[in-house]
Amino acid sequence: MTLPNSEEFDVVVVGGGPAGSTLAALVAMQGRRVLVLEKEFFPRHQIGESLLPSTVHGVCRLTGVADELAKAGFPRKRGGTFRWGASPDPWTFAFSVSPRMTGPTSFAYQVERSKFDKILLDHAGRVGAEVREGCAVSDVIADEERVRGVRYTDADGVEREAHATYVVDASGNMSRLHGKVGGRREYSEFFRSLALYGYFEGGKRLPEPNSGNILSVAFESGWFWYIPLSDTLTSVGAVVRRELADKIQGDQEKALMSLVAECPLIGEYLADAKRVTEGPYGKLRVRKDYSYHQTTFWRPGLVLVGDAACFVDPVFSSGVHLATYSALLAARSINSALAGLVDEEQALGEFEARYRREFGVFYEFLLSFYDMHHDEDSYFWQAKKVTRTNRPELQSFVELIGGVSSGERALTDAEVLAKRFGVESEEFAEAVDELARSEDESMVPLFRSSVVREVMREGGQVQMRALLGEDAERETPLFDGGLVASPDGMFWLPFAPEGD
Repeated sequence: MTLPNSEEFDVVVVGGGPAGSTLAALVAMQGRRVLVLEKEFFPRHQIGESLLPSTVHGVCRLTGVADELAKAGFPRKRGGTFRWGASPDPWTFAFSVSPRMTGPTSFAYQVERSKFDKILLDHAGRVGAEVREGCAVSDVIADEERVRGVRYTDADGVEREAHATYVVDASGNMSRLHGKVGGRREYSEFFRSLALYGYFEGGKRLPEPNSGNILSVAFESGWFWYIPLSDTLTSVGAVVRRELADKIQGDQEKALMSLVAECPLIGEYLADAKRVTEGPYGKLRVRKDYSYHQTTFWRPGLVLVGDAACFVDPVFSSGVHLATYSALLAARSINSALAGLVDEEQALGEFEARYRREFGVFYEFLLSFYDMHHDEDSYFWQAKKVTRTNRPELQSFVELIGGVSSGERALTDAEVLAKRFGVESEEFAEAVDELARSEDESMVPLFRSSVVREVMREGGQVQMRALLGEDAERETPLFDGGLVASPDGMFWLPFAPEGD
């Protein structure tokens, strides 16, 4: 039965975070009727405050919001600084490690997500999307052929329907719709962690020019993030494995300070700081950073983007990158299908294959990153030796990627993957050791690591496409028989070899 208060759109986007607002903007810019349904009212608190350049200079340049972000006063982040691995001293990973990211785009931002997300959502509205906040989606409208819309309750408590050619679930890790796409959500045993975090005023900063960098510090029970959000405000969180949950239970104030005491470097940076106890940052929070992936990312009429489809450990700040990158891929697919340029199955097949590949690249990078840190007495770090102990985890990864090759190397089984990860981890650790010993800031040693090259590759491609447009280097398909982006980055097109 169709409710009397129902409407028709080309696309309904469920969720107004970075994934939803990005996709809404990219589709609305093509003149399509787009509705965004967000259950909360912005601004609202969200974690995931450290960005990568591909979001700032790639996706946000394509949507047209990059200049507004530049005016927002967010701290610039040149890379990441780590106390991690064999070196007793912190070492720095700079975005200029990649030849594609040198120059004026070799930075990102540290952002207060309440401000950043509102900028993106408001921008989606300005470029043509209809944004409705306080609207909770309860279910999809579907028949045997496809999903055809959603049912939701608006801000006044009125039940409504919105019909559309496509529904995009961008509602995050708490998505109520992800199961509607079919398949199942599979959780990673290796990456299951808990984070206890809060905000501090007056914390120490890294020496220039890296004062805006995220500082990540490994210690016996896990690792800390330390993110400068302004000249004085800092986001600080401790990540521990779920089996160590007793360390963050009970009095959360005592628990956090006890973990700080275990990590002298973070203790030094917080020596003169005071925890924020009032306002939106006054609460200590626990986040379950349980990495997972959906075995299916789309069905006719329904597409999962961002955390609704998959999530991976946050140590390398990949959350907003994967959200906005997947939104770009899905927007290209929807734009192309609606315009009749590519059939739906091929367009959304390209979206899923590329999103799985990018998730897989970060997964491999993070396994190598964790594996290179050795602490023989630490339960946390011994549990991070997936290449030695956890064949089921690796087999699950093989099934996730399926026929999609991560890079140029085909995946076969867990045993082969374990050996490959072992080689990559050793290669990465050697590159970090060389970097840490270096007297200058040359990133050349780090870029010799294959996992570093892979994790920077696609983000760099998106940046170049956004920056240069039709003058960008001609793309070739990522997969045999695959599609390529149009010169403006908004559509998929069949690949035509030169001379055809």
